[in-house]
Amino acid sequence: MLDFLGNLKRTHYAGALRVAHEGQSVVLMGWVARRRDLGNLIFIDLRDREGIAQIVFNKDQSAAAHAKAETLRSEYVVAIEGRVVRRQKANPEIATGEVEVVASALHILNTSATPPFVIEEEINATEETRLRYRYLDLRRAKPQANLALRHKVILEIRNAMSELGFYEVETPMLTRATPEGARDYLVPSRVHPGQFYALPQSPQIFKQILMISGLDRYFQIARCFRDEDLRADRQPDFTQLDLEMSFVRPEDVFEVIEQVMQRAMRVIGVNVAAPFRRMLYKDAIRRYGSDKPDLRFGMELADVTQFFDAGRETLKFEGSVFALTATGGATLSRKQLDELAEKAKGFGARAMYTIKVAPEGIASALAKTLGDEAVKKIAEAAGAKSGDLVVAVAAQKQIKGTEAAALVAGQMRLHLAEKLNVIPAGRPFATAQGKSFASAQGKWEFVWLTGFPLFEWSDTENRWAPAQHPFTGIVEEDLEKLETAPWEVRSKGYDLVLNGVELGSGSVRIHRADVQARIFRALGLSDEQARQRFGFFLDALSFGTPPHGGIALGLDRVVMLLAREKSLREVIAFPKTTAAQDLMADAPNTVPQEQLDDLGIAIKGPK
Repeated sequence: MLDFLGNLKRTHYAGALRVAHEGQSVVLMGWVARRRDLGNLIFIDLRDREGIAQIVFNKDQSAAAHAKAETLRSEYVVAIEGRVVRRQKANPEIATGEVEVVASALHILNTSATPPFVIEEEINATEETRLRYRYLDLRRAKPQANLALRHKVILEIRNAMSELGFYEVETPMLTRATPEGARDYLVPSRVHPGQFYALPQSPQIFKQILMISGLDRYFQIARCFRDEDLRADRQPDFTQLDLEMSFVRPEDVFEVIEQVMQRAMRVIGVNVAAPFRRMLYKDAIRRYGSDKPDLRFGMELADVTQFFDAGRETLKFEGSVFALTATGGATLSRKQLDELAEKAKGFGARAMYTIKVAPEGIASALAKTLGDEAVKKIAEAAGAKSGDLVVAVAAQKQIKGTEAAALVAGQMRLHLAEKLNVIPAGRPFATAQGKSFASAQGKWEFVWLTGFPLFEWSDTENRWAPAQHPFTGIVEEDLEKLETAPWEVRSKGYDLVLNGVELGSGSVRIHRADVQARIFRALGLSDEQARQRFGFFLDALSFGTPPHGGIALGLDRVVMLLAREKSLREVIAFPKTTAAQDLMADAPNTVPQEQLDDLGIAIKGPK
């Protein structure tokens, strides 16, 4: 027989009990995490949002409660009345380990089916099972700690934005399709048959219109939707900190975001210095082979093309050669080097060459082709020391104007850093449950990337496409190149990167209607096409638009990094799989034919 809650009221969270509560009468409510029957004594671990408390049922002191406790099973929902006492033997593994509750009454509020996996931290269930039963997975301390961290970070950001003079404004969730580089999620309109809304990929146009409206400083914790292939750092629906400011330069946006990120980092006990480092896009590619460089370690790239010129015909490759030094990598075996070469090919290298630097000298198969002196110069250019391994890669000449060898070397840099364990690790901090899940210290390297090209060539569309979005501002002195040399035009865009993860992109926008029209024409859009897609926005630009700019930061990514997780799914309450499915809710799914008829929609078979 189950009990009703009635007028019973919880007095404490189970995970909040400490020695200071000794002697107090308490009412706890939660789930049975574990039960141990020792005859006259029954122990249960009671779990709630804040952690675990040990409950003791003593048959000699409360026979009725003890008898009820004999029926308890894992995940039963219960309320406990009792008194807090010190444990005879403390448990240092949990935050409540110095106390326990001697139960005087037990109320069984609900039973539970046998869970498909044991709800504990060292879970052995597959990710698919975890997501299918997400409500059970979320009962574990680690997911709850991640969601608590997410709440605290977003709350701190909201407070910071308000104190910096920003107004939070909600923009429409149902709007018109305005392509921004990914596919829109479309919503059919019942009252306008054959017409569709689109879920916003971002609030981009609306936040610019808010600047035209004179709001001056806007922000939003915005939900956005993009129908694109997923990765560990992508979800079809995601959350971003979106903001826009009037009468600003890039430096003004940087200053605001640096203050906001400093406060967000303090949530996990980290103080970061501002201003953040600045780096040109071209320098990031040249030095790190990435537009989101991880600056927590060295291993910078070196262009060693000149030393390979004499051996091009023999080695049979074109283009540049970039090298890097793998710290301590000279100990890698022949088998490991072969595996490294296969990894390089997987990244797109045409060839990989290695040089081992040892106290007795430099060893490399390249010496036969290039000569000892050239090999020595390559090692010197890469900054190699005794015990290091130099890795050089060659690739095709360019990818979208960028040295392909540099991009491949950049991927090799990250792979080797992880393999050789040279990325600084952080010191764990304890959650409310007494478990260590995230890093409070360690190395946190922010960098602003600037100097991006305004356009990039799209092979699929056979035209120049915006490297960010078509409203990104242009460096004024490059305006004359817009029609004649678009590949040389620089944008007023910028990215914020933390520890090799792009947190977000922004720019100072185009605020003049004539410049915006020229950009659309450079992108191959006729005036008619531009008006069809963006007519209401072009009209707004003609009514006294102030210079303005902003940025959007991926909050899921921010929390993922702060929680030391490798996937966004670990910091989102109800994430999708890499196939864009919600396994718990079984979405997407089919809908009844009558609903389709109501919307005037017919389903076609696959192409």
